[in-house]
Amino acid sequence: MKLLVVGGGGREHAIVRKLKESELCTEILCAPGNGGIAADARCVPVAATDIEGQVELAKREQVDYVVVAPDDPLALGLVDKLAQAGIPAFGPNAAAARIEASKVFSKDLMKKYGIPTADYAVFDEPAKALEYIREKGKYPVVIKADGLALGKGVLICDSEAAARQALHQMMEEKVFGASGSRVVVEEFLTGPEVSVLAFADGRTLKPMVSSMDHKRALDGDKGLNTGGMGTVAPNPYYTPEVAAQCEKTIFAPTMAAMAAEGCPFKGCLYFGLMITPAGPRVIEYNCRFGDPETQVVLPLLKSDLLKIMLACTNGTLADTPVEFSSESAACVILASGGYPEHYEKGKEISGLVNGQLPGGGAVVYHAGTALKDGKLVTAGGRVLGVTATAPDLAAALKKAYAAADNITFEGLHRRGDIGRRALEALR
Repeated sequence: MKLLVVGGGGREHAIVRKLKESELCTEILCAPGNGGIAADARCVPVAATDIEGQVELAKREQVDYVVVAPDDPLALGLVDKLAQAGIPAFGPNAAAARIEASKVFSKDLMKKYGIPTADYAVFDEPAKALEYIREKGKYPVVIKADGLALGKGVLICDSEAAARQALHQMMEEKVFGASGSRVVVEEFLTGPEVSVLAFADGRTLKPMVSSMDHKRALDGDKGLNTGGMGTVAPNPYYTPEVAAQCEKTIFAPTMAAMAAEGCPFKGCLYFGLMITPAGPRVIEYNCRFGDPETQVVLPLLKSDLLKIMLACTNGTLADTPVEFSSESAACVILASGGYPEHYEKGKEISGLVNGQLPGGGAVVYHAGTALKDGKLVTAGGRVLGVTATAPDLAAALKKAYAAADNITFEGLHRRGDIGRRALEALR
């Protein structure tokens, strides 16, 4: 099969490399791709959000199957448009993608079907939202933009003044564009966070190995929120008991709820969970593979990814094996200095040959790289993800950090404590 992967980050690189292992795969295109993905797939400069352009590309290249990885093209209906052109794809249609594209839709869905989540209210006016926050008088309080905001549309406010400012920025200054016109005000939950990605075919759901993301920019979970500075899998807080509880109270009810609403979910459904003292709660859903979680989850997948994806599209997931290794994986993100705020691009990256470390030991997933005059340079905030697998987490972390030591570029920033909380939990 000739495949097209839509997107151009670390998640897409992890998907491309895993799809390459399939016996069914003959050729992979990636649009737009990046400097490192170019070593594993033929990159075509079509933006992920250029829906017409992506459909035209799939037709022109006579692609057999398309994997739509990012949230924006899913929300914009790329899977629907491909279906109209007779091209099968992995990912939810626009109606099902609302589970991520609208926080209001997902919160109302959970309320209606009794899926455990934080208490909340929805507002179109900042004054009414502030009045509600004042009445509740509980801090910190969580304020979320309704729409997609590149994973940044969530603000945690520890005072009334902070809440007022957050509402002003979102609803009046429109820092997240139209996404912040409506907001969800939510109670602040506590407990360990767990990410669980799952394959879904509209009826059946098969969870992948759990993972733990590290969102803050600096060691000790300090600094600004980012798209993720590193991940480990499996997550030690996701015990077999917690998994069984999630299956019963969250996973199966979510699939049933989406089907009942007339938008059965097919593709990858991401559950952002918090293991609270009262049990697991849904913090958020994503309608696609998480980034950088994918960079630790897919390396542990033993089954054929392409066959699983086709089963999700065709409704045959129940009969398709989904097996994971019992090993552990760790991913350390190498970011541009200044990320997630202002950072420079175009810094030459050294230590890699054809995008990878000579001698192996770890896989390098390219998130924000480009080829310029034959040289690999930085082209984003998160530049590379260095992932290693090993029989246990301590060994995987040691391998990932040792590998990352061989890569340099001007202004390189990374956290030195990825996996520390997970190791403490294992003790």
